[in-house]
Amino acid sequence: MSTHINAPDGAIADAVLLPGDPLRAKFIAENFFKDAVCYNEVRGMYGFTGTYNGKRVSVQGTGMGQPSLSIYVNELFRFYNVQKAVRVGTCGAIQKDIALREVLLAEAACSDSGLNTMRFNGLHFAPAADFGLLKQADIQAEKLGLKHKVGLCVSSDMFYDDKENWRLWADYGALGVEMEAAELYTLAAKFHRQALAILTVSDHIVLGGETTAEERQKSFTDMITLALETVTA
Repeated sequence: MSTHINAPDGAIADAVLLPGDPLRAKFIAENFFKDAVCYNEVRGMYGFTGTYNGKRVSVQGTGMGQPSLSIYVNELFRFYNVQKAVRVGTCGAIQKDIALREVLLAEAACSDSGLNTMRFNGLHFAPAADFGLLKQADIQAEKLGLKHKVGLCVSSDMFYDDKENWRLWADYGALGVEMEAAELYTLAAKFHRQALAILTVSDHIVLGGETTAEERQKSFTDMITLALETVTA
């Protein structure tokens, strides 16, 4: 029984977009979906189902951080048989050649989280995106003319990183830091589902500069369009 998603059987589509911010879920449903219906309001974590390009698709807020996302993705996979899960979120760039508002496709996710340390008894799992979704997103980004990069992201449990651990990740080629993708990829591997994180650079950790809260909620439409084109292709 699903505890945090109060939706009847069949209310959620096979493909689901996953913004951390529930208000971004509401924005996506209101501005991109046709005939959107709200299926969840538990804890203010909105979920909607509608159609895009004539195909059924859902959007579900997940909250911030891997433990929060883990709750919602577990329930989507376990109880609602979701097959494709695409995170649409923000990240901080840690490479100088990445621009503010650029779109990143996370082929794999490094992490400082203890979740997989506990899950794998100290062994090291490599959370990676589904290649089919990643390839399709790259194809669709080219069609849309979107400036984008494909590479590693870092899923950190620390938003305020006083030790600046991002510098070590950057030395090993990671593009940006966010907070959820590693758990999404791990759960997709466990349940044999497809997952991808599409990220918009909301701030630049190296060079400085950031977007506003309103921009993060409402204006990252390139990322949203790309995600929808990818799951409905």
